[in-house]
Amino acid sequence: MVFKRRAKRSVGQIVAETVYPRGGWRRAISYIIHRLRRLPDKPHRIARGVFAGILVSFTPFFGLHLLIAAGLAWVVRGNMMAALLATLVGNPLTFPFIMALSVELGHYLLGQPDTLHLQVIVRSFASASLQLWHNLDALLYGRVAHWDRLEWFFDRIFLPYLVGGLVPGIASGIAGYYLSLPVIAAYQKRRAKKLRARVEKRAQQKAAQAPARTEQEG
Repeated sequence: MVFKRRAKRSVGQIVAETVYPRGGWRRAISYIIHRLRRLPDKPHRIARGVFAGILVSFTPFFGLHLLIAAGLAWVVRGNMMAALLATLVGNPLTFPFIMALSVELGHYLLGQPDTLHLQVIVRSFASASLQLWHNLDALLYGRVAHWDRLEWFFDRIFLPYLVGGLVPGIASGIAGYYLSLPVIAAYQKRRAKKLRARVEKRAQQKAAQAPARTEQEG
């Protein structure tokens, strides 16, 4: 295949590049901003997509962020590609802060005063995932399913994360909307101006070459 990698990446390289991109996070962020500005859509639709993607990044639906972001962008009539790109606000560098903030805020809003350390939250996601897969397997083959970890996980981690993540998620999404809207609008206006100038220049060049062609033909 033409676009196939010459040398396959190892599992360690894939994990490392997920945590820290090859060109660095600064270059990755610049690339995302560049892609957002060049999307062929109206600025307010792109900005709505940015809002949707950022908001979804603050939810505990890991593995479904892209799908939910696209759905939310459709609901708010935003650009789906912008929403998918904006989900990268949630990444291995920001997720620890998002997790800790969302769960602690959720405990406060739900009247659960006890706080949990970040390591406990991460381990709980892993433990709940393993028990969920075990229970699905047990239901298929008629074995006994256990729901104790999932019940505790839903009550102490997932629900607080979901409730607590809405506040900073909506706030960050609104900030992303109002920050991206003027930037995208200004970029598109400047780009359209350059395109018009390029077209006018070509038209002038053709007009200047027309008399010379007429003389040659005569």
